[in-house]
Amino acid sequence: MSKIALITGATSGIGAACADLLAANSYHLILVGRRANKLDEAALKLTKRYEVEVKKVVADVRNLEEISACFEALPSGWKKIDILINNAGLSQGLDPIHQGDIADWNTMIDTNVKGLLYVTRLVSPWMVAQKKGHIVNIGSIAGHEVYPNGNVYCATKAAVDALNKGMRIDLLPYGIKVTAISPGMVETEFSKVRFKGDEGRARKVYEGLDPLTAGDVAEAVWFAVSRPAHVNINEMLIMPAAQASATIVDRR
Repeated sequence: MSKIALITGATSGIGAACADLLAANSYHLILVGRRANKLDEAALKLTKRYEVEVKKVVADVRNLEEISACFEALPSGWKKIDILINNAGLSQGLDPIHQGDIADWNTMIDTNVKGLLYVTRLVSPWMVAQKKGHIVNIGSIAGHEVYPNGNVYCATKAAVDALNKGMRIDLLPYGIKVTAISPGMVETEFSKVRFKGDEGRARKVYEGLDPLTAGDVAEAVWFAVSRPAHVNINEMLIMPAAQASATIVDRR
């Protein structure tokens, strides 16, 4: 089998864009997501368009038992993973710390930090055994700059930044590359999820500027994973031209 990429949060946004671009470059795919219907749609589209094979893993990265059972059930040939893209992540709410919803906090921590750890812990031993691989962690400008009411979300993305650096050190002796791609404003389902389905509020986040698209971020991922064997992109911070920092945006 030719090269294999495993992508979490693959049913929409950055994960779906990465799947499309990797399939276009002849990668077979393991797509992980919670929405079975969306995985079915993605698999059908990709296999028809690019003639690649796709394995669908319907699972929640927050559930270690579930994700572990699904990964262990993969045929041995599919465990020879070349690229792992830890993309599953979300934000819930935008409240000051003293008014924060603890359920939202738990969802963000369980998805953005523990889910990333669970998947990495399951997949990285396969890479260690073959002494090669590339792990791409999707971070955020929020992991570098804290903004008002972003408290816990920013903390989870700061954790991704620290874990990325730790993985790079720990996996260095095994020939495994590790990269963080940290976007600024990207127009995906992110704000709709953050505001719990309030589409009007979500649209206002991107009013007056051209935000990044999921495809822009996927191209950054592809740049990192397509470098020669002796090159590792440790981190890439990618922003819309209209955004200078987490909070400074030029709206026209």
